Amino acid sequence: MTSLQLVFLLAAALTLASALMVVTTRRMLHAALWLIVSLFGVAALFAILQAGFFAVIQVVVYIGAIAILIINAIMLTRRVMEDKGPQTNALWWIAAITSALVGVGLLGLVLRWGAWSNPIPEFPEAAQTPLNLGMALVSPQAFVLPFEVASVLLLAALIGAIFIAGNYTALDRK
Repeated sequence: MTSLQLVFLLAAALTLASALMVVTTRRMLHAALWLIVSLFGVAALFAILQAGFFAVIQVVVYIGAIAILIINAIMLTRRVMEDKGPQTNALWWIAAITSALVGVGLLGLVLRWGAWSNPIPEFPEAAQTPLNLGMALVSPQAFVLPFEVASVLLLAALIGAIFIAGNYTALDRK
């Protein structure tokens, strides 16, 4: 195993561990901060795969926009700083078993893959320069659909943050 593969596995482990903390912590602000760590781990994975543009976009758009927007919404709502309700429902074990089965399936797929001898795949030509990437993002034959899905995701995050802030600010006045 090369050192680059070891760094990749460490970044993947950091991403998974922080994603687990996002869904298990009781305080919403701590969950948002763990989300930032998880998104930073994804940016590190992009950097390891020599997709520098995607790594920068990950930091700017997701950490710089969505996560900070969520933190601002949380800070506007004083009453929901700690969730006092139950953290699990009665069917949590079904989700745990399903997650474990998917994890075992993915692990089996990775182990049978056999591409560990070439740690860095060739990145597509369409994404090597910002000009080529920009052309690919607006081309109907390339990435226009994922690009539009990302814009809808950003809009949904903005609307969700406004909704959370508006609902709990109204509850504070009661």
